[in-house]
Amino acid sequence: MENFTFNSFTLQVEGLNIKEASVYPIFFFFLFSYIFIMITNVGIVILVFVDQNLHQPMYLLFCNLPVNDIFGNSIVLPRLMANILKPSSKILIGYYECVVQAFTTHLFATTCHTVLMIMAFDRYVAICNPLRYTAIMTNKMLIKLTVSAWGVAFVLVGILIGLTVRLNRCRTLITNPYCDNASLFKLSCESVAINNIYGLTFTVVLLTSSIGSIVLTYTKITVVCLTSNSKTLNIKALKTCSTHLSVYIIMLFCGMLIVVLHRFPQYVFERKMSAILFHIIPGSLNPIIYGVQSKEIQRFLLTVFQSRKVLPSCFTQKHA
Repeated sequence: MENFTFNSFTLQVEGLNIKEASVYPIFFFFLFSYIFIMITNVGIVILVFVDQNLHQPMYLLFCNLPVNDIFGNSIVLPRLMANILKPSSKILIGYYECVVQAFTTHLFATTCHTVLMIMAFDRYVAICNPLRYTAIMTNKMLIKLTVSAWGVAFVLVGILIGLTVRLNRCRTLITNPYCDNASLFKLSCESVAINNIYGLTFTVVLLTSSIGSIVLTYTKITVVCLTSNSKTLNIKALKTCSTHLSVYIIMLFCGMLIVVLHRFPQYVFERKMSAILFHIIPGSLNPIIYGVQSKEIQRFLLTVFQSRKVLPSCFTQKHA
């Protein structure tokens, strides 16, 4: 017979259940991934705000992605690394801390979609209405798009977690490496039909809006490029759109992998790792993809590198 503990404020996290020999390799993989994500994403944000040439709508909107990656990974990875070094029976978390972690992880995932949607709109205006681009993508419009991306995600996730918090709890085990909405409402012995209905509706609406907006904007961009005789326009469209599309596909693939693995209970470890990699992979690749594709970013980094190279040589000649 199952033991029930009603509305406990101390929860146990199942964690990854990894073998002892794999503890430190996985720990250092997460550690180096986190350091890399912090350095590259913080660097991109600073770079965009420091270099006047990067004060363009495309880069200012893109800054939402590294900010989201910094935010999402900082919520999950540090605590996850600490938990890996503990015995599974001692991985505990407070209920309210678990709720905050669940809210922030879902906010991170939702904002990935909404930010990429507003970036798709920017690419559509730039390529399909180039003469009106500066008139449309004003500072006021950038603020509206940014607030919309974060605001919509905040409201949708707020309702999602709010429906879970209302439930009484009779269990204490979080069957996940970190807290999320599903693992929280599974603690309840009450009916979770409303949670399942809203969660499914939320997911369908988000994915339909996200995929629909990408397909629509890129279809229109493709039509404009095919009917245009401008080689410059086509090259510009191919370059900027391939970058944005690559980031979107990576994010979508990582998210879909979690959904698929949920259908196969025998792959518990793989499902848990995919949930963690959903944070790590986009956060690591996004700044690389934009850094490699952007001439402005490459030019700025080259200037910084050359100036640092010149300074030591000048110092050496002065003291020779």
